[in-house]
Amino acid sequence: MRTIRGRLAASYAVALAATMFVFAVVVYLVQRGENMAELDARAQLESNLIAATLSEAYRARGRLIVDDPATGRSMLAPDVSPFLEGVPGFVVVVATDGGVLHLSPDARALPYPSVVRILTVVFGAEAVGTSGALDLGPPVGELRYNVRTVTEAGPEIHAVFSGAPTATAVVGPERLLLVIGLLSPVILVASTLIGYLLAGRTLLPLLRVVDEVEAITDGRSLHRRLAPPEGADELARLANQLNEMLARLERSFASLRRFTADASHELKTPLTVLRSGIERAITHPRVTPEVMEVLDQTLGEVNGMTEIVESLLVLARADEGRAPLHRERLDLRDLLAEIAETGGLLGEDADVTVRVSMPSAPVELWVDRTRIRQLLLNLLTNAIKYTPAGGRVDIRTELARDSTVSIEVRDTGVGIAPGDLPHIFDRFWRADVARSRAGIRSGVGLGLAICKWIAEAHGGTIDARSRPNRGTTLTVLLPLGAEPGDDEGAGGP
Repeated sequence: MRTIRGRLAASYAVALAATMFVFAVVVYLVQRGENMAELDARAQLESNLIAATLSEAYRARGRLIVDDPATGRSMLAPDVSPFLEGVPGFVVVVATDGGVLHLSPDARALPYPSVVRILTVVFGAEAVGTSGALDLGPPVGELRYNVRTVTEAGPEIHAVFSGAPTATAVVGPERLLLVIGLLSPVILVASTLIGYLLAGRTLLPLLRVVDEVEAITDGRSLHRRLAPPEGADELARLANQLNEMLARLERSFASLRRFTADASHELKTPLTVLRSGIERAITHPRVTPEVMEVLDQTLGEVNGMTEIVESLLVLARADEGRAPLHRERLDLRDLLAEIAETGGLLGEDADVTVRVSMPSAPVELWVDRTRIRQLLLNLLTNAIKYTPAGGRVDIRTELARDSTVSIEVRDTGVGIAPGDLPHIFDRFWRADVARSRAGIRSGVGLGLAICKWIAEAHGGTIDARSRPNRGTTLTVLLPLGAEPGDDEGAGGP
């Protein structure tokens, strides 16, 4: 289960199943104990009743034993036996000499070994009113019995045995399991469904918190706060803690943005002055070749620093929402033609073939021409930088089915390691210098971050696919839409 709701429902079902099992065992044991006590009381009552009947008959008529004309064995008088026939269960009246004087209808159906076992129990009883259990085997099974010694029915009668089968009063385990097996699926399904619904209802405030947190995914949304659920439970505490965390993050991000913007702005002017001074010095007629070489290297470094400052300033303004897009209607093919011309010059210097393909039909977008050109040039220069001499860079544009235009920049360069691929759009992330063509500097890691911001600011996306030594493909998707009502501010990547 991947969701808390599913795990709660599954846990509830497992807990319910365990509870039902324990409940069934307890019910079985309690019922069995009560039934055993009831059978013991019944057997004792019946044995006492028979003993009282025999004692009363003895006082009324004297001797109760007669000889059976057919067998010659002792038996109860014919006018006494009918009084005992109505007593249910297994009733045996035993003579002092060990003979059987009377058997109830159920007892007469027993095999001879079972009767012998009953007699053994009778003569083994140590006290009047002895109770216990006797297993006679199938088909009778276990008997709960009571042995009552008879002392007032004459010297010839020894005791009365009264037994009741447990099968008639106890729910067997198989029968109980059958009932539970039939009812458990219905109960479990219904209970799990109810538990799933209740869990969803309970977790609904948490889902709302998750949705609100997901909406706060960048620096522009840190001013938003979560609406704490009603009450003072754990969810309310979680929402309050998240709000406090967001407040701290907002202050930290605001300080960082101000620092980046202020630093970039303050560095821009001195770098411009420095570059102007170096350019004037280079044009001086008395500059020696050695000094010229040093000035030229210094100018390159200054230009690189100026580029970094410009990129930082762009990203800082984007983070603060102060980098509006000046959209205009544009046929993307015109911009791609410019990129093809520039790419040809850059590729010629690096000995890399640059090919640009585009649809034959117009591809009209409402975009900021400068920003889209910057995006494409960043992707192109990046692809050329990491493509060895003799390689190829292809820029292919086509219309997608979902009202978007796809711009794909594919190179045959050294590629990107799988572990590095998720980080290429992070600010200041740089690949190993050894990956670049001929050890050329790989920049400071802001170009692709700016590309990501430009694509997302236009409502599009950018992603990358790459394999080491197989090249890299960067794909930009831009929506084909109508003219927006107002110029849009752009947030940070």
